[in-house]
Amino acid sequence: MAEAQRAAEEFVRREREDAEEDAEELRAEVEEEVEDEIAEAERDAQASQRRAEELVEDATHAVAEARRLADEAAEAARSAAEEANRQAQHLEHEAERQGTQAEARIDAAEELRERAAATAKHTAGELDQEGKNGLDSYKKGELTELAAGIGIEGRSDMTKRELIDAITKAGRRRAREGARS
Repeated sequence: MAEAQRAAEEFVRREREDAEEDAEELRAEVEEEVEDEIAEAERDAQASQRRAEELVEDATHAVAEARRLADEAAEAARSAAEEANRQAQHLEHEAERQGTQAEARIDAAEELRERAAATAKHTAGELDQEGKNGLDSYKKGELTELAAGIGIEGRSDMTKRELIDAITKAGRRRAREGARS
């Protein structure tokens, strides 16, 4: 029995040793796998860290470039606005100058028209005093100009006799209007 006990104890001891060896091998394999996984995780983490740093650097450059472009755009807009303002002021001054010149030309034309009308009225009055025979001495072109000066409509289609009659009537009408005022 003692021998059976020794044999059993020997068997248990060998089984224990085998189990401990198997456990040690398994622990070593697991530990190696864990170390490999840790190493791979560390490599992945380092690669991710590098990629993140690259992305941050790219983003920093992109932000700096965007700021530079925004500054350039703002400066360009500011310059364009200043130039537009200068041009608008120039155009305003030019328009004022042209307006003043136009008013002066209108005033001169109005004065010329008034003088022509006065001359035509005076001439018509004198001709009226001389009688129709005085107008007969004028050529048709001269009568047409005289009719234009006193504002007779349709004068270019009139005959010489119609022009003389129209000028005589206009002269009398103006003489009456002048007497009333």
